Amino acid sequence: MYIKKILLAILIIGLVAGGAFAYMVYNAVFSPNTKFNNQEAYIFIRTGDDFNNVKEMLTPLVKDMSTFEKVAKRKGYASNIRGGKYLIKKGMNNNDMVNSLRSKNIPIRVSFNNQETLAHLAGRIAAQLEPDSLTLLESFNDFDFLKVKGFSNETKLAMYIPNSYEFFWNSSSESFRDRMLKEYDRFWNTERMQKAETLGMKPNEVITLASIVHKETAKVDERPRVAGVYLNRLKVGMLLQADPTVIYALKLNSGDFNTIYKRVLYKDLTLDSPFNTYKYGGLPPGPIAMPDISAIDAVLSPEQHDYYYFVANVENFGYHKFAKNLAQHNKNKEQYVRWINAQKINR
Repeated sequence: MYIKKILLAILIIGLVAGGAFAYMVYNAVFSPNTKFNNQEAYIFIRTGDDFNNVKEMLTPLVKDMSTFEKVAKRKGYASNIRGGKYLIKKGMNNNDMVNSLRSKNIPIRVSFNNQETLAHLAGRIAAQLEPDSLTLLESFNDFDFLKVKGFSNETKLAMYIPNSYEFFWNSSSESFRDRMLKEYDRFWNTERMQKAETLGMKPNEVITLASIVHKETAKVDERPRVAGVYLNRLKVGMLLQADPTVIYALKLNSGDFNTIYKRVLYKDLTLDSPFNTYKYGGLPPGPIAMPDISAIDAVLSPEQHDYYYFVANVENFGYHKFAKNLAQHNKNKEQYVRWINAQKINR
């Protein structure tokens, strides 16, 4: 009887101890272990980060780091860290957090607009993805890549179609660049290629002209008309005489793309640059910026008209006055010159 009592006591103690252990394990794995007030928090794990880096990022978010560490090691996460953007929800337990960090890299929307240079693009993308701007710029300017893919130093800007794209935050500079090439090829579908062929232009030439149209007018509804003017000039062999190309040539010549030019002076028109369309006929050797899709499609579907000239409309700011002949254009221009002189805009 005494032995039975001892065995019973041992059994009870074992059950209690086992229950306590099970309770501890359950708490460590399944009890909420966050300490922030917002509903969600995000951490960005860089490529090459180790478990110590992850713990440092989680310290402000997790109540009991020791239990999180035990679960992370138990599930094999501590030795298998992956870069990316990860979500931690308020009230998550250690098991949920480890599962999120282990396999739920969240894609983000990356966007860019009409950057004038690849250096500007690199800076824009570096603010949204893990790679720094220098690493991105190196991949953008990779000579072998450009040569194989049919781009030159003058046309490489054309490969990047401004839009919003989905990426993982830890995407490499090369994967970003390669994805942009795929988007470029996808953009130039059968319909757009046929329209370009009808114009007698290659995709990069369309984008070059579109970059001028984009810079000439911010009004999307006016872009097909402006595109029509330049296409009319090209057809009859006129110089494009586009002020934005002169401004680009000035920036390219000085190496300073941050200066804002509000007015092109007569002396600027003499600058010897292949981008100066007052001096050289045809299209410039490449785009002067990354044009919006609306500007590209405006060139591909231009307004059919007999206009050859246009100047800013001071009676309807943002738009332009169009003319079919030089005499009418000069009258429109006189009004603009009087206005700009009254504003005392010298540069």
